[in-house]
Amino acid sequence: MHTKTLAELSAALQAREFSSEALTGHYLERIGRLDPALNSFVTVTADEAMAAAAAADRRIAAGEAGPLTGIPIAHKDIFCTSGVRTSCGSRMLDNFVSPYDATVVARLKAAGVVMLGKTNMDEFAMGSSNETSFYGPVRNPWDTARVPGGSSGGSAAAVAARLAPGATGTDTGGSIRQPAALTGITGLKPTYGRVSRFGMIAFASSLDQAGTLTASAEDAALLLGAMAGFDDKDSTSVDREVPDYSLHLNDSIAGLRVGIPVEFFDEGLAGENRVRIEQALDVYRHLGCEIVEVSLPNLALSVPTYYVVAPAECSSNLSRFDGVRFGYRSEQSGDLFDMYSRSRGEGFGDEVKRRIMTGTYALSAGYYDAYYLKAQQARQLISADFKAAFEKVDVLMGPTTPTPAFEIGAKTADPITMYLNDIYTIGVNLAGLPGMSIPCGLVDGLPVGLQLMGPAFAESRLLQTAHAYQKETDWHRQLPAADFG
Repeated sequence: MHTKTLAELSAALQAREFSSEALTGHYLERIGRLDPALNSFVTVTADEAMAAAAAADRRIAAGEAGPLTGIPIAHKDIFCTSGVRTSCGSRMLDNFVSPYDATVVARLKAAGVVMLGKTNMDEFAMGSSNETSFYGPVRNPWDTARVPGGSSGGSAAAVAARLAPGATGTDTGGSIRQPAALTGITGLKPTYGRVSRFGMIAFASSLDQAGTLTASAEDAALLLGAMAGFDDKDSTSVDREVPDYSLHLNDSIAGLRVGIPVEFFDEGLAGENRVRIEQALDVYRHLGCEIVEVSLPNLALSVPTYYVVAPAECSSNLSRFDGVRFGYRSEQSGDLFDMYSRSRGEGFGDEVKRRIMTGTYALSAGYYDAYYLKAQQARQLISADFKAAFEKVDVLMGPTTPTPAFEIGAKTADPITMYLNDIYTIGVNLAGLPGMSIPCGLVDGLPVGLQLMGPAFAESRLLQTAHAYQKETDWHRQLPAADFG
């Protein structure tokens, strides 16, 4: 059963080939047997999952099922889940049990999905390798000595190893697309405001966006359709009609203008990755697409811009974690100030502290204009570059990451080198645009991702473009070797 895509599982459930209880039990068995080697789950909700599966089977029998009824999925542990621990991969929230569901969780629950559990992640979504988690690193099922990417690495590894047919994730600077690329699956980051952020613990509020990690674009279309839409609980949510993302998946893409940003093909792109991207572009030429060279001249500013804006916002968002109302509180504290400093010092990991300090400095008196204001000005230049490019082309394509997955520990001593791993993904977040990563080949047995980017609210176009490629190739069906296949 686990070799089927989410869409195929949906059809099989509707045809009564097997029950949701049988399907959910199958995935829970795989999690119990295989996840110790990956560490992709923080919490497994087996009893709740089986109860939800039984309820889904009753809905299917009564003819009241939708396309996601009875489908098991996993949630990144950044989404609040009622009655279930929501840790954000941090010691700070290790004991936090949310009293409510995030809107994403509530909408998927209403659509009939079954929650298998909560997946591991970089602490407070700050990381590109899933090595900053309080619960230890997640391992890539293609090679367990390597990282799965971050911060949604737990969700990506779980889907890649087929411990779940789909999972939720969040993307602040590439945290869905980058792990999707490194684990050989499909990752979709929607337009900013397309999916509610209510109940999604904030890292950088102007950049964070919820999305999907699945085997295929067809699967992503099903999940996004249930997740997307206006939410009056989220002031950044956009009041715009949600289309049927599956409706035009099989439409022809002949005549589509595909832009190739020259800046993506720099000296930092590994040679074999470049070859796989060029081979993918040949498939699009075969499908009748017009390949056009474009430029994003300010792309080089994206990493330094991001690492001013995101830490500034995180220093503000994480000020609430002070040991007073919820979360970790130091047992050694004396007066109130001592409790604050000890609780935060002991509750946060090194990367989170580094970003809080960077952001606080950038926002401090005398430095705000020099750093934060300049970064916001650069952000506008980057956004303008994308706008100009989309006046010439329908979608942009390029690599998702400069290299395949690197070894665990290879970059932890050099934060700047780690940050540069997101050089191709950050611009989309700064501009608030939708982006995807789809698998397009292997290099030395490790997956390579092709990134697709579109103008605001062009998710249907991206999904259609990705699906066309996946009908011509089978990279999205490739499974890791050994026990995870």
